[in-house]
Amino acid sequence: QVQLVESGGGVVQPGGSLRLSCEASGSIFSINAMGWYRQAPGKQRELVARITSGGSTNYTDSVKGRFTISRDNAKNTAYLQMNSLKPEDTAVYYCNALGMYYTGSYLDDFGSWGQGTRVTVSS
Repeated sequence: QVQLVESGGGVVQPGGSLRLSCEASGSIFSINAMGWYRQAPGKQRELVARITSGGSTNYTDSVKGRFTISRDNAKNTAYLQMNSLKPEDTAVYYCNALGMYYTGSYLDDFGSWGQGTRVTVSS
């Protein structure tokens, strides 16, 4: 299967910046899309940003102009640059990837989640 490992979370003051990374590993054939989701306490998980293999991106309205998603296809890695952070950005951020992987005998679809990385924005 395909595993995702996130890194880069932490504690930052309002107005600060953080950069999250998500590296995919395993028997990957292709990754069609990678995305970042977040879940704040007591709230549902929501899509923050998503990027396709071709580089098309979309963002939730609350982060437009502040967050930038990017990916390095050669490294199977996605990044989320978060600037001008606000207390309401506090959440656990999860990476998601969709694509195809080798089972050993054929290709199959995969959808994987990372373990999450915590982002806390507080003064």
